Amino acid sequence: MVGKTKGKQRRHSSERSGYESAASQFNPGDLDVDVTGLSFLVTGSNSGIGKRTALEIARRGGTVHMVCRNMERADAARTQIIEESKNENVFAHILDLSQPRDIWAFCADFAGRNDHLDVLVNNAGCMVHEHEVTDDGLEKNFATNTLGTYILTSALLPLLKKANKPRVVTVSSAGMLVQKLNVEDLQHERGTFDGTMVYAQNKRQQVVLTEHWARFHPGVHFSVLHPGWADTPAVRVGMPDFHRRMGQRLRTDAQGADTIIWLAISPAVQHQQSGKFFQDRKVVSTHLPMAWTQSSIEDENKLMKALEAMAAMFKPETT
Repeated sequence: MVGKTKGKQRRHSSERSGYESAASQFNPGDLDVDVTGLSFLVTGSNSGIGKRTALEIARRGGTVHMVCRNMERADAARTQIIEESKNENVFAHILDLSQPRDIWAFCADFAGRNDHLDVLVNNAGCMVHEHEVTDDGLEKNFATNTLGTYILTSALLPLLKKANKPRVVTVSSAGMLVQKLNVEDLQHERGTFDGTMVYAQNKRQQVVLTEHWARFHPGVHFSVLHPGWADTPAVRVGMPDFHRRMGQRLRTDAQGADTIIWLAISPAVQHQQSGKFFQDRKVVSTHLPMAWTQSSIEDENKLMKALEAMAAMFKPETT
């Protein structure tokens, strides 16, 4: 009964009222930061919480690199962000994170044009409800949410390490709380395909990735978070029934982006331990009180080795 109660409280804290309650305890000065001269790369930044994150960073003077799949939507979002922020240092890049070869090529080009990167925000993701396979033979959700995040971060780490106090912020989801790490079926080829649960498994994998990176790259601050359930295009399209049921209880995009922005720019974050999972600017557990979601070190290492091998398969020899 205790586990059910805590789970219920956690779900409610993800709604708009939960954010408003948590926000009453925020330090109002935490986001009063001038980040002029710092560079930020934000994936999935043409809409929703990614766009809001890019806008708020631009408003504070940061150089923002928007990474998006669609040129038309990216250009429209970039134009709007520049108009609202009065900051011309906003750049749009086109990249599909389900295409590993393109990720390697993008990172090589980006590193050739920039001498450092201060903050990487892994926000882009997808929730495909059918078993869709990419041209590379990868299940679409896994390719985007897990392998894409792994390759982008790994490839940009050398550039991040050239910065002073670099950070990597990865947007996960509380949906991962109902998933135990599964390294035996990364491509989800067995059993009935459930896109929502596949997405949740990917989000669990992102937590494992963050914890791993924090252990092996102490010079970079890594964090992963649940942004709360916000009224965004991704939720409307990927979870239409949920969106319809929740209605006005969903967070705004600004509320959903708040902890992302805080983790990306606030000086207070430097006092937080690297590799932790956040919700509403606080460290929270990566597991509900159910031991079955705990994974072994062996399985976590298997995931990392599998991703390393997959990434190497698509890495050009010249990269």
